[in-house]
Amino acid sequence: MKTDLELALECAINIYHQYAIKNPIDDYLDKPEFSQLLKETAKPFLHNTTPHINSLFAKADSNHDGRLKFTEFLTTLNLVVIDAHNRSHGKHDHHHGAGHGHDHGHDHGHDHGHDHGHGPRK
Repeated sequence: MKTDLELALECAINIYHQYAIKNPIDDYLDKPEFSQLLKETAKPFLHNTTPHINSLFAKADSNHDGRLKFTEFLTTLNLVVIDAHNRSHGKHDHHHGAGHGHDHGHDHGHDHGHDHGHGPRK
């Protein structure tokens, strides 16, 4: 049986491929594909959507070729997850007051229903 993290990582790979092959058929995300991917699959994690997506794309496009390869896409996931985590703690929060009282239908607690390895090792 796969762990939650294994499933999440597998899902990230599958979503990347689902959008990267749209137009043209390649293994890269252009800006419209990237924007569509985030708007359709990660909207609750984005704030101020369009400028944020443009900023994420610019930060991740390390070789400045106007498209994201998978490793560059991972940079954007990293930035989105860090931002979401900070907002769950009331840091850099543009829409809510400090604290943990801003549930968007997601569990913002620390355990998220799975083990982070703090218990005894197997």
